[in-house]
Formats: sequence, C-alpha cells, structure tokens
Amino acid sequence: MPAAAASDSGRMDGVSLPGSLVAAPASPRPNCNTDSEEDTMNGGLHTFNQTHMRKAFQLMNELRSKKMLCDVQLVAGSVEVPAHRVVLASSSPYFCAMFTGDMSESKAHQVEIREVDGQTLRKLVDYIYTAEIEVTEDNVQVLLPAASLLQLMDVRQVCCEFLQSQLHPTNCLGIRAFADLHTCTQLLDQAHAYAEQHFSEVVQGEEFLGLSLQQVCSLISCDKLTVSTEEKVFEAMISWIKSDKPARLEYMPKLMEHVRLPLLSRDYLVQIVEEEALIKNNNTCKDFLIEAMKYHLLPADQRHLIKTDRTRPRTPISIPKVMIVVGGQAPKAIRSVECYDFQDDRWYQVADLPSRRCRSGVVSMGGRVFAVGGFNSSLRERTVDAYDAARDQWTTVASMQERRSTLGAAVLGDLLYAVGGVQRQHRFVDSRSPQL
Repeated sequence: MPAAAASDSGRMDGVSLPGSLVAAPASPRPNCNTDSEEDTMNGGLHTFNQTHMRKAFQLMNELRSKKMLCDVQLVAGSVEVPAHRVVLASSSPYFCAMFTGDMSESKAHQVEIREVDGQTLRKLVDYIYTAEIEVTEDNVQVLLPAASLLQLMDVRQVCCEFLQSQLHPTNCLGIRAFADLHTCTQLLDQAHAYAEQHFSEVVQGEEFLGLSLQQVCSLISCDKLTVSTEEKVFEAMISWIKSDKPARLEYMPKLMEHVRLPLLSRDYLVQIVEEEALIKNNNTCKDFLIEAMKYHLLPADQRHLIKTDRTRPRTPISIPKVMIVVGGQAPKAIRSVECYDFQDDRWYQVADLPSRRCRSGVVSMGGRVFAVGGFNSSLRERTVDAYDAARDQWTTVASMQERRSTLGAAVLGDLLYAVGGVQRQHRFVDSRSPQL
C-alpha cells in the first residue's frame, strides 16, 4: 500500500501520539517528593497524588527490564517477553480474561501468543508499561490487528488516525479495504469519502484497476462522487474493463447501470460512447445509450419526466456552494479569482486565470466555470477558459470566432452562448459545446 508522503530518507516519519498515549521519561527510582492535591474534609486531610500512578508504572517497567518479580513470560516465535500478570491484566481485557479465568494460561509461567509476531508483541507490552508507542508506515499494518486482538483500543485508534492522516489518491482504496477487513468503521467511512472526493485522481492509480466488481459498483454508484463531468465515470469504467478484458467483459451491463449516461453531453454520447467497441457489441449497453439519447431529444423542461438513477445529478459534498468572482480591474485587468463560501461566510483565493482579463462573460456549466472573452487592458479577447473546482485548475478551451468584451454568457441545453458585447461597433452571437 503506497504511502502518501515521505521523509527525506524515503520513509514516512512516525507520528507522535496524543498526550493520553505518551508518558514522561522514566526516572531511575521514584522519589518522595510528590505533586498532590489536598482538601480538608471533616477535620482530616484528603490528598490525591497526581504522579503516583506514573511513578508506579515507571518502577514496574524498571523491574520488568531487570526481570524482577515477573510471573509470566509471553512467547511469540523466538521472542520472549517477561511481564507481570497484574500489569497486563490491568490494561488489556484480553490478558485479564486469560489470567483470571479457568484457562490453563492463568497458571502457566510461559504463554504463547500465536497470532502476533515477536517484535509487535514487544512493542505492545512496552506500551502497556510506558503508555508510549510509535506508529509508522512500516508497522501500522501489523500493529493495528495485534492491538485489536489484545484489545488495546487506544493503540488501535491511533493506528486508525495515522492511516487517516496518510490518505492519498494512490492509497485510499487500499486503506479502505484494510479498514473493512479489520472492522474499523470510522476509518472505512473516511477512506471511502476520500475516494469519492478525489475520484478523478483515484481512478488513475493501480489500486482502482485491482478492485472487484462489487467495489467498483459501490464507488461509481455514489451520489456524492466528485467529478467535473460524468465523462470521468464512463472513462474509469471502460479502463477497468480493458485492464482485464477477458475476465471483466461480462460485467459491462452491470457497470453501465451506474454510469449516468443522460448527464453526458449529446456530442460526447455520439462521438465517444456510441463509437466505443465495448458498447457496440453489447445489446444491453446499447439500450442504456438509447435511453440517454431519448433524454436529450426531449425539451429541457420535459426531461424531468424520465426518472431513473441515471438521470439524477450527483451531489458531491466536497464542492462547497460558492459565488465566484473572476478577474476584474484594479485599475488594470487582473488574473485573480476569488470565491465566497456561503456556509462559512468567508472569501478565499483559488487558481488565477491563465491571463489578465476584465469584462468577461462568466457562466457555470457541467460542473465547470467558464470565463468567456473580456478585455486584457490592451485588446478584447476571444479566448475561453474553464475552471475545474475539483482540481483548482483553469484550462483553455476553444476560442470564439470574434473578440468581444462586456458580453452576456448563457447556457441552453448542451451549448454555451456568448451574446452581444463590444468589438468595435458590431454585435455577435457565438455558441460553443463545452466539450471543445
């Protein structure tokens, strides 16, 4: 499972755990000076020594290191770990049940732990005595199941938090599968949500191509999938099939149920989907294409009459509802773009325009924002740039036929219209497909 980030040495650094899991360095012997809270009760003195337990565990760990008063030896492979039954039982329900019940291990001096490797067992016993442990990319996949077995839930939780902090498009599906295997419900949900929010990047990795049919269906059927257009979903599905075509070709109809073809542009349906050999050779898939074409033949105000899962727009939660302000004058044309988040009541910068411009037509279409034409302080523009919020990136698309500024931009069906504007004394109307 590839890592999201690496240190200068090529390995991820271990994480420092929360305060509840980090003890102070052990002192040679506890001294008589104590930090205590005192309270006078009924003429007496009630005190609570805040450092007593820490110092007691420090001393017990010192005794363990010298093999003094140890009454059990844990064995994992060739590794032997001496310990005190009462200390193990006080921190681990697993050991508590083992040593207080009628099991043979309750009286045995040597107890074999078969499901945990020696070094991991040593780390977990060290944690029981010291409240300290280091979780890294090298040990987290053995540490988490071992902590689960020994019911050291604090360690298990820190392992989950570490994996959550390492989520990346190249590893989130592997982490999701790992979380599912070990019933880490919260991590599973976090990894799945991350895959939804970074779908365009996730499907470019090897982990996506290695998913099972059920896992692919689970991902591409999500309403919350963050994609700029449904094309990304269709192309990801085709890539998954072609990566093992002999074994996966039969799954085409099942996968096509979850691709929302009616939400694709008419041009894309005709030029790409209809020409795809995998679609041409499958009658069920052709039926899905016909459904999508019928949807586009209807007037826009009647399309709601076709109600299927494939006509329902996706509603990604990762893309906030914002107002976007593109370019402008200060006093010359500028490139900066700002967004206002209605929920958080704040403004923030996003990617700059490719070039300076003001007096542009701006419109939202197909999950992207288009800046059409405008004035760069010297010349009127005919260029058109599209902003993808999921990637925070502007891309230049097909230019208009004429230069114009102070224009109106509008969307009707699958076309973007540039209406009117200033270009000397002429008036123009231009239309473009967002696929160009």
